[in-house]
Amino acid sequence: MDSFAHIKVILGILLGLSIRQLLNGAIKLVQHPDRNPFYWVHFTWSFYIFLLMVHFWWWEWHLTRITHWMFPEYFFIIIYIIVYYVICALLYPDDLKDYTGFRDYFYSRKKWFFGLLGASFVLDVIDTLMKGVDYYRHFGPEYPIRNSVHFVLCIIAMFTNNPRFHGILVIAFLLYEVSYILRLFINP
Repeated sequence: MDSFAHIKVILGILLGLSIRQLLNGAIKLVQHPDRNPFYWVHFTWSFYIFLLMVHFWWWEWHLTRITHWMFPEYFFIIIYIIVYYVICALLYPDDLKDYTGFRDYFYSRKKWFFGLLGASFVLDVIDTLMKGVDYYRHFGPEYPIRNSVHFVLCIIAMFTNNPRFHGILVIAFLLYEVSYILRLFINP
């Protein structure tokens, strides 16, 4: 087994656990719709994170560019995927009995959620640079602008309680991500 195949195993396990967390949370909304009131902003962030993780998994194919793996690179990739797992766990906690529903819960944990989401955009840049400077450059100026703007918006979201802002933000993030994926991978 080559080193990348070995690394893919742990990435697949951690990504699978993350997606399982999201799917279980969404399924509970269907199974027990009256138990915890649905909040569309929270649910849309869940879908966005799912899309981001699918994109992450596709993006990580380029880890094959790293021909000589050392423990620091391996450890970094594990930390990166753990950030996604924690984001998923924050979106769907074990119970909401201390909250009036997902809306109340979401705003009470928004600093953690957006802090980690913002960190994921910083980690993404490091991950991309690990694959080589030429690989980083081939994305052009949009990539660093994308990550910088997303990071700044996450910081703003950490300190904003306005539900309208959060609704617009999640729709903007989702539409941009779909556009970005289509432009990167459908018509390269």
